[in-house]
Amino acid sequence: MRTKAFLLRCILTITLLVLAAIMIFPIVFTITNSLMTEQEIGANYNLIGIMLNDSSEQQHSFVTLKLIPDWVSFEQYGKVLLDTPTYLNMFWNSVFMVVPIILGQSIIGSLAAYAFAKLQFRGRDMMFYVYIVVMLMPFQVTLVPNYIIAEKLGLLNHAGAIIFPGVFAVFGVFMLRQFMLSIPYAYVEAAIMDGAGHFIVFYRIIVPLIKPGLAALVILLFVDYWNMVEQPLIFLDDEFKQPLSLFLSQIQAEARGIAFAASVFYMAPMLLLFLYAESYFIEGVQLSGIKG
Repeated sequence: MRTKAFLLRCILTITLLVLAAIMIFPIVFTITNSLMTEQEIGANYNLIGIMLNDSSEQQHSFVTLKLIPDWVSFEQYGKVLLDTPTYLNMFWNSVFMVVPIILGQSIIGSLAAYAFAKLQFRGRDMMFYVYIVVMLMPFQVTLVPNYIIAEKLGLLNHAGAIIFPGVFAVFGVFMLRQFMLSIPYAYVEAAIMDGAGHFIVFYRIIVPLIKPGLAALVILLFVDYWNMVEQPLIFLDDEFKQPLSLFLSQIQAEARGIAFAASVFYMAPMLLLFLYAESYFIEGVQLSGIKG
């Protein structure tokens, strides 16, 4: 029995290591290729899969996926940081859009979640079901109404057309409500009996207890809106106002080297945020009841 358990543990470990290597390969691949020169990158990836020669015989060509550069070069980073300030401008555009969305949705979502989880009022459950229906709607369904409202408010080609719908999105309310349901209502009753109002209860009792849920929400919102493409593509016509995610979704052959360096800058905040709040994220997702 011990031998069988040991073999199963070894198989499981090897399987997990293989899956981890597959998951981490794109990150390592991007970082190492960003340290290559433009000439080396062009030599590695400027190939056509299948070509026909003069004798009409098929000649197969394969792309060389190199992880170790022949010569470490920071040429691409220099182009991104110094020669092409457009990419840095797009990076800060992404920051100035995502940060207000995260802050706004965390604050508004947590207050609304407290009302749905701990307050008793008429129509509460029905209103929450409406929230769920709105959350389940795909982006394409709400696109036209959002576009019409943004046009009426004069927000087209302005970051507000992306920020305001993100701030009032439903996902934060749903997630934090599920998290708050695990907090005993006796805590709220005891505080109210001591003379505390709902704002004090929320700020002094609920917020400290939902820190893991807030951390998980921040990470999920950051990943979602940091990678957004459809919203800025539709609402922002001026390229100077667009986020970096649009550039990375429109990579051209002549900009492959710059794209690798820009991708490293682009994914660095997500990696650092996840590594910093990994334990809170895992705990928050578990307690909120959200499953992948």
